[in-house]
Amino acid sequence: RLDRELNSFTYFHSTTLLLIKRANRYFPIIEPILKQHGMPDDLKYLAVIESNMFPRAVSPARAAGLWQFMPTTGKEFGLEVSSDVDERFHVEKSTVAATKYLKSAYRRYGAWSAAAMAYNGGQGRITNEMRNQRAEEALDLWLVEETTRYYYRMLAIKQIFENPKQYGFVIKPEHLYKPMEFKKVTVTNTI
Repeated sequence: RLDRELNSFTYFHSTTLLLIKRANRYFPIIEPILKQHGMPDDLKYLAVIESNMFPRAVSPARAAGLWQFMPTTGKEFGLEVSSDVDERFHVEKSTVAATKYLKSAYRRYGAWSAAAMAYNGGQGRITNEMRNQRAEEALDLWLVEETTRYYYRMLAIKQIFENPKQYGFVIKPEHLYKPMEFKKVTVTNTI
């Protein structure tokens, strides 16, 4: 399963190259938040496979932002999602919400692999399938293809990011997207 994902990322060279470039912009924001919340650093790769490191991403199912929260799940984990404000697009706030979701899933399953799969497939589905299939480990489940591939996609992109030359990606530091500087503006009224 891992070999399939490594091949997929390696041979979609232009997309993977873009992911590496974008990660240089957003990982400096994500990594300290994961650390502050006691999360494994490797969970940053979930954002890569969720949104292709594009914070304005919106799926056909209406999941949005870097961490691809559905509106109701975003609200459940502390994000404001309304016609005026949608914090799913806020990199820091959505990362904090993702840590809350993943911690909740980890407490439920006791394994980060299961927590990651639940991030894609939902905790209800993973719980039901583990019971119905009498599986001890979420990675042993027979699930829809997207969820079955999910954890291995995360492992593959981690492997490529940590060893880019081994997979044919040679990129100079000056070609990476630089972190953006922001200023905070308080908005008190709708537009």
